[in-house]
Amino acid sequence: MPDKLWGVIVSDVVGSSRNQDLRSVLGAKLRLVTVAHLDEKRIRLPYAVTAGDEFQTVANDLRQIPGLLFDLRRRMRPLQLRIGIGIGRISGQLRPPVNQLGGQAFEFARTAIGETKEGRLHSGRVTRFRSQNEEFDLVANLIYNLHDALVGNLSEKQWRTVDAYLAKGRVDLAAKALRINASTASRNLSRSHLWQTLEMMDSMKKIIGSHFHRMHDSVNQERIA
Repeated sequence: MPDKLWGVIVSDVVGSSRNQDLRSVLGAKLRLVTVAHLDEKRIRLPYAVTAGDEFQTVANDLRQIPGLLFDLRRRMRPLQLRIGIGIGRISGQLRPPVNQLGGQAFEFARTAIGETKEGRLHSGRVTRFRSQNEEFDLVANLIYNLHDALVGNLSEKQWRTVDAYLAKGRVDLAAKALRINASTASRNLSRSHLWQTLEMMDSMKKIIGSHFHRMHDSVNQERIA
């Protein structure tokens, strides 16, 4: 599939030098996230640590990237992540371990995560896209710059409410699971900007689909074959 485009995700941990137990914490978190994301078909290959606090994977489908990024941050907390996403081709056969693969998508992802480290840390730029489509990169990076600045510092209480809502699908059931009243749950969700995040992810799926339609044509042909 020489023309198929893939999404490579490269992540590292913000402030890793301040965490003495990082390797053990990161390893344990990644094992759980790998099982969940493979089971949910969010990723094509298991996460692999590449150097110190850095790890990477390949998204199962480009349109899954927005949900994958959100779920990765949710499941990896309290670790805070910088994430670079490269969209392009991968050289050779797609098989584990992911850290033995290479190609355009990996090069773009490396460029993207490098850009998250430029400038001041408090700028909020912790998600970055790179591809051959400059128009897409401009739009995606603008959206995520704003989104990261808006929702970058959720409290653990807010995250727990988000977890409960995603598991139960209703505010009242989430409140019951957390043993809080529904108004408190609703307030926590509003302050976490979950509704805006869900709307953003849905919009990003459409934007990705419209800019990289050739990838979806390739997927459809593969499934028919």
